Amino acid sequence: MSDMATAVRALPAREATPAAIAPYGTLIEPGADGTPYGRADAVLDLGRGTPRLYVMRLVARPMRVTGITRHAAVTQCLASTRGEDWFIVLAAPGDPDDAAAMPDPAGIEAFRIPGGTALALHRGTWHAGPYFAEPTMDFLNLELADTNTADHRTVRLDRQFGVALDIVP
Repeated sequence: MSDMATAVRALPAREATPAAIAPYGTLIEPGADGTPYGRADAVLDLGRGTPRLYVMRLVARPMRVTGITRHAAVTQCLASTRGEDWFIVLAAPGDPDDAAAMPDPAGIEAFRIPGGTALALHRGTWHAGPYFAEPTMDFLNLELADTNTADHRTVRLDRQFGVALDIVP
C-alpha cells in the first residue's frame, strides 16, 4: 500500500479524564500521601523483563502522526517531569499477544494529558507521542530495559492505511 496517496486528517485532542483514558490505560492523578491502593492506581505489568525507570528528554516535533507504536510486553508509564501539559495519540490494544494485530485508524484518539498527572498504558496499547509545544520536555518513563530494542512494533499509518493525523490542541 506504499503507493497510495496520504490523506491528512485533523485529530482534535480531547481532555484526558480517567473515564476517557480507561480503554487505553490509567490516568494517574495526584492523591494524598498514604492513600491506600485502589481503582485510581495503575495495574502494572513489568514481569516480562527488567523494569527500567528513566528520564527521557524529547525535542518537540510537528504534531503530525504518521506512525503508531505498541509494546506487547509491558505497561508503559509516562509523566512530564516539570508538570507541563502534553499530548498523546492512542488506539485500543486489541490482543497484545497477537503479533499480526494492527491498530484501527478510525479508532485513534488524541488526548491532552494535564500537567501533574501520569499516564500508564495498558500492555499493547498503540500510542504516538508525547507531543508538546515547548522546544524540549523531559518525561519519566517506566518500561522494561529492552523495550526500545526488543518490544517496539511500529505501524506506519501513512504507508499501511494512507492516512496521517494532525493533532489539533
